[in-house]
Amino acid sequence: MGIDSSRTAFERTRRSVGGGVSSGLRATMRPVPLFVERGHGAHLWDLDGDRYLDYVMAWGPLVHGHSHPQVVDAVARVATSMQVVGMGHRLEYEAAEAVLASVPGAQRLVWTNTGTEAVQVALRFARAATGRHRIVKFAKAYHGWHDSVYASMSADDTGESPVPAALGQSPNAHADLIISRFNDTAAIAELLAQAEERRIAAVLIDPIMSNAGVLTPEPGFLETLRSLCDRHGVVLIFDEVITGFRIARGGAAERFGVRPDLSVFGKAIAGGFTQSAVVGRADIIDLVEHGLTHAGTFNGNPVALAAVQAAMELSATPGVFDKLEDLGDAFEQAITDVLVSTGAPGSLRRVGSLAQFVPRDQATSLHGTDGLWAEIAAGMLESGVVFMPSGKIFLSTAHTLADIQETAARLERVLQQVSARSA
Repeated sequence: MGIDSSRTAFERTRRSVGGGVSSGLRATMRPVPLFVERGHGAHLWDLDGDRYLDYVMAWGPLVHGHSHPQVVDAVARVATSMQVVGMGHRLEYEAAEAVLASVPGAQRLVWTNTGTEAVQVALRFARAATGRHRIVKFAKAYHGWHDSVYASMSADDTGESPVPAALGQSPNAHADLIISRFNDTAAIAELLAQAEERRIAAVLIDPIMSNAGVLTPEPGFLETLRSLCDRHGVVLIFDEVITGFRIARGGAAERFGVRPDLSVFGKAIAGGFTQSAVVGRADIIDLVEHGLTHAGTFNGNPVALAAVQAAMELSATPGVFDKLEDLGDAFEQAITDVLVSTGAPGSLRRVGSLAQFVPRDQATSLHGTDGLWAEIAAGMLESGVVFMPSGKIFLSTAHTLADIQETAARLERVLQQVSARSA
């Protein structure tokens, strides 16, 4: 593929946009961040008009592919009549009813705009509901860029005290944060036994460690966590920004049968538009009527909520998650066959339409997986297939078995080239 246009565009963008990208991790794409002109279905077209098979899917939101006509049509109808109006409209309740009908146990929600915002809103609800202030999160889990939770992102950051993850963070930002370890039942039980004394308001968890290697909960872990939170008066929050409306219509609550007190949804909730929500128990959400402030000019704007309503209709289509599961299974089998046949030092980990390349003897990372995966991602981009720098892979209902077979064939060629260079 001729990616010189992206190189030129990246260099030009760096002269006006900090880092040359609008979200920092995009800069880690190899050999260069791709600049595109349009997207449709499972494909993207770059500035030269070259077509790419896309497994980035906007870093997760596009469960139904780029420019799905049902989403685009719904948004177009609303956008010509109103944009942001600063007052109520029917889509506020119609979209909310559609989301609540999808998520087991959900009674009420509030709208906001991004996953990072929604996490902060959920933490405010938990503190108001409990009268406590401290939050427990798990090492390596990413819950947005906000100082209060952006900590202990490395595999080595397993101590209870949070480790800042970036420059510019306030030294006081993590005073209310406690770190535990995913799937370590004994550790979280010991912490929560002190919940009253240590003023622990909430446990914040990605039920699948989506940005830390797509690790799944061991049998009984979520159930035990639910029981511990109930016993010690702690609010259980599921961060489902990635897993929501992707691994099941009702997300982790449906897939694992464990209901949190609050869930945070983003990405796929709006089919490619900017919207998020905090969903959960009515008695907690209704604290907005009793002194809890929740605000935002763009919260629940009609354009985004038209997309939410359309995305919920698509998610409710019979068989849609069976299709995603079948595609994920076919992808896993095809790619695993290539990895084994070429002797590549890595494997694939998968839950539904969410997958992760796992290099042997090397940790995966939110910030990019170096070594073999960096070579794979660069080679695949040059051959017309776009993967994420972290090794995470998103499928959509727009992908086909033919796409998967094509991907496997190109991966085999890339791995052969990588092997030849290292010989």
